[in-house]
Amino acid sequence: MQSILIPGLTALGLNTAAAPALERYGQRLLEQNQVMNLTAITEPEQVARLHMLDCAAVLGAAEFAEKAVLDVGTGAGFPGLVLKLCEPSIRLTLLDSLAKRVNWLEALAPELGAEGVRCIHGRAEELSLQPDWREGFDIVTSRAVADLRVLCELCLPFVKVGGMFLAMKAEDSNEEVNAANRAVSILGGRLLPAWRYTVPGTNVARKVIRIEKVQATPVRYPRRFSKIRKTPL
Repeated sequence: MQSILIPGLTALGLNTAAAPALERYGQRLLEQNQVMNLTAITEPEQVARLHMLDCAAVLGAAEFAEKAVLDVGTGAGFPGLVLKLCEPSIRLTLLDSLAKRVNWLEALAPELGAEGVRCIHGRAEELSLQPDWREGFDIVTSRAVADLRVLCELCLPFVKVGGMFLAMKAEDSNEEVNAANRAVSILGGRLLPAWRYTVPGTNVARKVIRIEKVQATPVRYPRRFSKIRKTPL
């Protein structure tokens, strides 16, 4: 994988020192995938490109150094753990609703040299109502496969005023982004120009939807998840 990761990180303008840890991450991901459904991508070369380099590219979307970062619906740790390995100064929290994934990440992070990573089992719509969590993060990320209106209601309540929510999306998501304008505004956000990139070594075009938090999220949000899903803002 390093023969892919090193030139890929270089193409993204990132330090290649993370390549060995990212390779180990990919290996452990494929090992664990034998007993836990973590990824549909099972070729090491594709893991390097479509997981590791795709996630690492998000570092270009904002200034991450020394920031408190929350990754919502992290799954196998994407993009949060990749970001931490590439930018160790990040104060990272990984949040997922499935305990076995959280337990795996909790054991994996120190093995990869990612120190001080908090791995939390919980639901975003419940945690963001708690004072210790609400508007407590500089940057919130999500690679979750969900409508942007839903993601905004789950993630923007965690973002400090002046901070940013970054949602990884396909290049052809303009219609989805336009439909989310109302939700962004209601929840205290403002759409910024998207961060666009091509995954190194591929022709896969991606973008990061960047939403700046310009005012506090109204206290009535987020709603119960059943309500969020049934009637998105």
